Amino acid sequence: MENYNDIKQGEKGAWLSIVAYIFLSAIKLFIGTVAGSQALLADGLNNSTDIIASIAVLIGLKISRRPPDSNHSYGHFRAETVASLIASFIMIVVGLQVLYQGVNKFIQPELESPDLIAAWTAVFCAVIMMGVYMYNIRLARSINSNAMRAVALDNRSDALVSIGAFVGIVASGFGIPWLDPLTAIIVGLIICKTAWDIFSKATHDLTDGFDAEELELMKETVAEIDGVQSIKDIKARIHGNNVLVDTTVLVDSELSVVQSHDITEEIEEQLKDRHQVSNVLVHIEPVMK
Repeated sequence: MENYNDIKQGEKGAWLSIVAYIFLSAIKLFIGTVAGSQALLADGLNNSTDIIASIAVLIGLKISRRPPDSNHSYGHFRAETVASLIASFIMIVVGLQVLYQGVNKFIQPELESPDLIAAWTAVFCAVIMMGVYMYNIRLARSINSNAMRAVALDNRSDALVSIGAFVGIVASGFGIPWLDPLTAIIVGLIICKTAWDIFSKATHDLTDGFDAEELELMKETVAEIDGVQSIKDIKARIHGNNVLVDTTVLVDSELSVVQSHDITEEIEEQLKDRHQVSNVLVHIEPVMK
């Protein structure tokens, strides 16, 4: 099964996001109020909601580290997938909010230009969030964590929102008010697309969906093993970030128990080495002559 230490590493990334969001939201709300920037205030409120998303992922990671018990024989790894699902819901709400604000500004454009300190604050915050994104996306890839990938993509979305706020603030100062809502709409669409991708992946895994092409490659691997005459059935599913495989293979009916067991051991070893499968259940059936 998935290394519990990897999940603990993921918790560090979630904590980094929480601390960054608390710090940046406080700065944005303060500077936005002082400089009279509605765009920066909205960005600060957006970061406030992101704290909730990161906390949800952190809780999911902590639950997934619990060992198997009488009610969860395979462990609690799917809590991480549920956390990704919750994060996608929060992201789609933020994305729709950004889209709404962008469209609304076409109807009711702002006439006053905020202080440029708000623009530079937005750039500063965007740089920090991109740094957090780079750290978390590398962490997500190294530990193969979908929950941390969701956190990282949320970090990137927030960096884009801050860049959008910067563009809008500068544009209003140069008498180009239409650039602000246009940027907001583009950023909102990117956030919604990212949220949809995370939602699709999470729901696919939670409903035991699995990549058909990858399953076919696994089938080819099993078929190549000496002693396997044919494959009666093979199926796989995702459990958190673990891949679980069940397969039924047909072998010569005259093989001994020890020989049949050796075949199952080889199947397990090949699937784990070549396809990063965490757990393999092999059922042997004799070929009837």
